[in-house]
Amino acid sequence: MGLPLDLLTMDQTVDACLALAAEGRPTEQVSLNAAKIVMTRDDPRIRDVILNADLVSADGQGVLLAGRFLGLDVPERVAGIDLMEHLLAAAERESLSVYFLGATEEVLARFLEVVAERYPRLVVAGAHNGYFDDDAAIAESIARAGARFLFVAMPSPRKELFVSANLCRVGPLLAMGVGGSFDVWAGKVSRAPRWMRSAGLEWLHRLISEPRKMWRRNVVGSSRFAAMVLAERFRPR
Repeated sequence: MGLPLDLLTMDQTVDACLALAAEGRPTEQVSLNAAKIVMTRDDPRIRDVILNADLVSADGQGVLLAGRFLGLDVPERVAGIDLMEHLLAAAERESLSVYFLGATEEVLARFLEVVAERYPRLVVAGAHNGYFDDDAAIAESIARAGARFLFVAMPSPRKELFVSANLCRVGPLLAMGVGGSFDVWAGKVSRAPRWMRSAGLEWLHRLISEPRKMWRRNVVGSSRFAAMVLAERFRPR
């Protein structure tokens, strides 16, 4: 469908992220799911973000299955929340500082407590909630913090557009969007049990947990995505 996708395992993606963080320039990782692919049809800015990203991972189960249906050897799902967990462990191990951006002030505070409990030696260069008006000022404060990783927990397309517009300002780091990960770690939102995630049913858990928020995305969005995949599959070559 004209979008890039890096066919990497979780371990390979972690290694790629560490390599990008060490390059000494601003870089970006994008987690690709079905909703974001549908979004590219309505907002060309999101398409440009994905095309210009340094690394594009198969986040959703829909992308994993669609990729294989279209003949791609997609090895496994690389969910943004799981990738963040792996990178935080690696950052603690290698003394690489991180910056957290997003969520409400209350959720962010609880999230930072959880991070400190799980990774006591992790260097947190800074953190800010996701509610601000001056993007440039926030980007400059991130640059002054000198972090090597920037985790942005804001909804799409806000997080993609913020990172894309300010990547040149935030300094030599790897930026990645992690959606509602801070809410999950803070205990505000529950994540699907492991068996549901393994069975590719995390979307169902989210639909049941947040029906108002997820109905349009899962019903309308998924129908559009399925139509796009079928059109691509049977498109004359």
